[in-house]
Amino acid sequence: MSKYEKWHSLTPREQEVGQLIALGESNKTIAFALGISQRTVESHRSRLFFKLGVRNSTHLVWDMLSHSGKLPS
Repeated sequence: MSKYEKWHSLTPREQEVGQLIALGESNKTIAFALGISQRTVESHRSRLFFKLGVRNSTHLVWDMLSHSGKLPS
């Protein structure tokens, strides 16, 4: 599966969580911003990393930059 296909296989919520992770937000802050529990954020983060084949937030940001050429705003 190409990077493009991987990115487009993410749910809207996973994309949202990914953008907030890339902005450096903590799980607690993401949970508050999205009105979900920290455990739900951890689940989204875990699935996001698995689907994209990344191991950490730094790798996630790198992939976001290579996919779109820009960081989320």
